[in-house]
Amino acid sequence: MKKGPVDRSEGGGEEFAAAEEAEEEEEEWASSGKLYEAYNELHGLAQEFETPFEAPAVLVVGHQTDGKSALVEALMGFQFNHVGGGTKTRRPITLHMKYNPTCELPRCRLVSDADPAIAHFKSLAEIQAYIEAENMRLESDPCQFSEKEIIIKIEYKYCPNLTIIDTPGLIIPAPGRKNRILQSLQGQARAVEALVRAKMQHKEFIILCLEDCSDWSNATTRRIVMQIDPELSRTVIVSTKLDTKIPQFARSSDVEVFLKPPVCMLDGCLLGDSPFFTSVPSGRVGSGHEAVYRSNEEFKKAISLRELEDIASLEEKLGRSLSKEERSRIGVSSLRLFLEELLQERYLESVPLIIPLLEKEFRSTTRKLREVNQELSNLDEVKLKEKGRAFHDSLLTKLSLLLKGTVVAPPDKFGETLQDERTNGGTFIGADSFQFPHKMMPNAGMRLYGGAQYHRAMAEFRIVVGGVKCPPITREEIVNACGVEDIHDGTNYSRTACVIAVAKARDTFEPFLHQLGFRLLYILKRLLPISVYLLQKDGEYLSGHEVFLRRVEIAFNKFAEATERACRDKCMEDLVSTTRYVTWSLHNKNRAGLRQFLDSFSGTEHSSNGNSTCLGGLQESSFGSNDNKHERLKTDSKPNHGTQGVDSNSCSPLVETRLVDLLDSTLWNRRLAPSSERIVYALVHQIFHGIKEHFLVSTELKFNCFLLMPVVDKFPALLREDLESAFEDDLDNIFDITQLRHSLGQHKRDLEIELKRIQRLKEKFKEINHQLNSHQMQPKRISTVKPRC
Repeated sequence: MKKGPVDRSEGGGEEFAAAEEAEEEEEEWASSGKLYEAYNELHGLAQEFETPFEAPAVLVVGHQTDGKSALVEALMGFQFNHVGGGTKTRRPITLHMKYNPTCELPRCRLVSDADPAIAHFKSLAEIQAYIEAENMRLESDPCQFSEKEIIIKIEYKYCPNLTIIDTPGLIIPAPGRKNRILQSLQGQARAVEALVRAKMQHKEFIILCLEDCSDWSNATTRRIVMQIDPELSRTVIVSTKLDTKIPQFARSSDVEVFLKPPVCMLDGCLLGDSPFFTSVPSGRVGSGHEAVYRSNEEFKKAISLRELEDIASLEEKLGRSLSKEERSRIGVSSLRLFLEELLQERYLESVPLIIPLLEKEFRSTTRKLREVNQELSNLDEVKLKEKGRAFHDSLLTKLSLLLKGTVVAPPDKFGETLQDERTNGGTFIGADSFQFPHKMMPNAGMRLYGGAQYHRAMAEFRIVVGGVKCPPITREEIVNACGVEDIHDGTNYSRTACVIAVAKARDTFEPFLHQLGFRLLYILKRLLPISVYLLQKDGEYLSGHEVFLRRVEIAFNKFAEATERACRDKCMEDLVSTTRYVTWSLHNKNRAGLRQFLDSFSGTEHSSNGNSTCLGGLQESSFGSNDNKHERLKTDSKPNHGTQGVDSNSCSPLVETRLVDLLDSTLWNRRLAPSSERIVYALVHQIFHGIKEHFLVSTELKFNCFLLMPVVDKFPALLREDLESAFEDDLDNIFDITQLRHSLGQHKRDLEIELKRIQRLKEKFKEINHQLNSHQMQPKRISTVKPRC
């Protein structure tokens, strides 16, 4: 009698225990579901709003035909992607997989590209069609690849709790002339590698490095992975297509090395201590005649059977049974279990760190929302005018500061070396196409801007133009310049020298004038973007008012161009006047040098018979007419003891003879004698030198007075006048109030959505953290809830 009740009580206790265990598992699954759902939403938030935090995920990296997409499908337990040779993934595919024992079939949602907050339910066929359509679209696109992820959320009873990102396959074009088409894919290969490298930069990602090789010394994918993760500390290495490699080994020792490679071969401390080995059975799921499996259940069973066959083949090759540790590295199910536990561990470790980041982002978003509301409230005429006038004053202050000198703007961003300046603003090159080496200029290697850059350009102008020599003079030019006078047919070599000198000077210096104007205009235009940077740094920038800012930019550039053109015209007038009429007091500044030259010339030509004294008097009367008469009288009044023995009467006929000879060779005779050629040459150089000195001084003075100074004393009034006129005539358009109100409203709605999502995530992670701290969610208990193949 007692046995029955006892049995019933025992049976009731067993049923109660089973029910309690089921309830605990249900609670654990619900708790873990909250954890994965929170991280999936965190990942989506990071992608959508470019927030500074990132959720842990598994990033699959491998070359084309390494079996990346097939392995991802095997990890998921169902097929959805286009698998085969060539490039089948042109956009990264993010799979948020969630274990849900109530989903008999995969339940998929495709996140919208237009609005990431919306996820549409799609069938597997529809998702596969979407991915294939995106691949075809990008194949004809010039970029051919896109960094924007295709995000799919999946719930399935055979899904692990994983977030996997499938990346495009890396490409290695074959060498040789016969493969020129493949070599043309070098640009495509670089684009793929850049995309994959950018994804691997995320420190939270676990890199799943796929290698399709039977010799671990061939590091095809590892070579790229180790550039980002040199120690392989967050990398899991997977050898794919194990079923094709086992028959290649002839000795058991080769298999031993392959399964447990030496540490020196892998060059790092990789996750899991040793590689994983997987095989995915070929064939697609479908109802057509080409399909191998009729359902995902058959595909899943084929994966399990493939694992058993691989283990049996390895044991046959080794001649022994595999250890438990070795078995834990064979097959898709072992890899999936390892990844799920690893990712779950990362999730739990990151929970306390995520909450402060969410708090910080919440405060930042709240501040942005407050600023947007403030901007919306300021969209009235009076406040907009005040903001425009305040921006006007701040901009002028920054322009003046840049000209006077400042170090606030970073030189590495805004400064230019002389080489950069020459490339962008032009060089000073004369008629002979000679260019001074930039290293010979002062401060050539320094990155300058503003007034310092302006001063360096002017100093280079002085050095280059100051070093210009008079161009060569030919005998033909001298003869052609002589011409015929209007009253006689004699020659006037002073006029000849003037004609040649002014023509040479005009042709030589005019190009430098245009080059200087272009260079200084370029330097002045650079002031505006640097000033905008300073305004942004000081919080004085008018963000959102693009039309207004564009108007200020146009006004500044027009003013700079018009001012430079007017200044250059003034300099051109001065150059024309200097090269049109020769004024000896201006052009012949170095008369002492010319006199010395003529003295030496005459001394060599006429020093015979001791008549240098008489010839000196002739030269003085001929070329020294502009010398100081008082000095000459003082010299003449002094007794000349060296010539006391020379009779003045005997010298007069010699002087007259010499004068006739001089007139015969320089005025009446058109046959160009060496003496005449040398005189013309000396006069041309003298006039050219005088023009150069005057051109240098006047040009620098005019550019400083009529280009640099107007930026300080004329531009403020002109800009204020332009803005006030715009305020009165077209205030709505200059600030684009309608468009600005619409964009600010849209920005406000986006910030409100982001704020709500961050708040919701904060609450979720706080709840999870509270459960962890109160031991309501244990990592070990969570890890026991695993889908099995």
